[in-house]
Amino acid sequence: MSPDQTTCKPLVLTQVSRLRFRHLQFLDILGNTRNLRLTAEQMHMTQPAATKILMDIEDILESRLFDRLPRGMRPNELGLFTLRYAHSALDGHRKFVDEFSTLKQGGHGHLSVGAISGSAAHLLIAAVAELQRLRPLLVLKVLEQSSDQLIVWLTERKIDVMIGRFTDESQRNQFQYERLAGEGLQITAGVHHPLRGPNVAGLTELSNWPWILYPTSTALRKVSDDVFSRAGLSLTSGIVETPSFLFAVELMQSTKMLSLQPAALVDKYVRRGLLTRIAADLPDHMPDFGLITLQGEPPSPAALAFMDVIRTIADHDSALGLDLAKNRS
Repeated sequence: MSPDQTTCKPLVLTQVSRLRFRHLQFLDILGNTRNLRLTAEQMHMTQPAATKILMDIEDILESRLFDRLPRGMRPNELGLFTLRYAHSALDGHRKFVDEFSTLKQGGHGHLSVGAISGSAAHLLIAAVAELQRLRPLLVLKVLEQSSDQLIVWLTERKIDVMIGRFTDESQRNQFQYERLAGEGLQITAGVHHPLRGPNVAGLTELSNWPWILYPTSTALRKVSDDVFSRAGLSLTSGIVETPSFLFAVELMQSTKMLSLQPAALVDKYVRRGLLTRIAADLPDHMPDFGLITLQGEPPSPAALAFMDVIRTIADHDSALGLDLAKNRS
């Protein structure tokens, strides 16, 4: 196919089946180098051979994928989409080889889990301890981040399963979700903050203080923004944005800033006298969090085992919470 031609015919599966492993390797390297000469060097071939491979790929897909520039190659929209596919396919191959080799040698495979902080940390720690007891040879990787970043990693298959929440309703069509638990919230400050004590602070008073907030893409930030915007208020006395809870703790201890935090995170700091709770008329719960996996892709045996363990722990905690509530009443 001529490099400036693209047909309007839809792509069919038989065309994709003609793409070989070497084609995918070529695309992945060219996507990184954006240069045919460098790609040819990395694949140990001549530049004319590299040019022929690219032409073969574009012939198979019946589409031009790269714009030829004087100093390199620039992927067009179809090219960028194809590069993502090639990278994902190669990652899948590498993961298969690693898992297969581990299982063949008597191991229990690899598992990458992404999780939000807060209440999820308690469940995650208990689940990891139990999973290590059940599968002592499992290689487990745990990453902590906000839900918006975890969703990206899950899409890119950098993690196998995440514990978090959706940040956009459209994500429900792309991922499988199973509720695990709810999460309490608490306004927190340093122990010498003027608002400490039993008196309930109103929204207007709270809006006049400086705040430490999570980034705008997080679910917790959406909760705090919605509360003040519905009341027609805005925070005007200074804002510090950070995803780091430990940084927020240090800042609260050394300033008079307020922060809306997961109750599970701040409880031990309050018990030890390092932080104080601020009584306020604000929502005391966030949207529930749960297990999230890719839609239409069966989890690996290791992921299924992890999900079963954390599901059991969450159910036990929920039942225990209901029993405590009944006893109080």
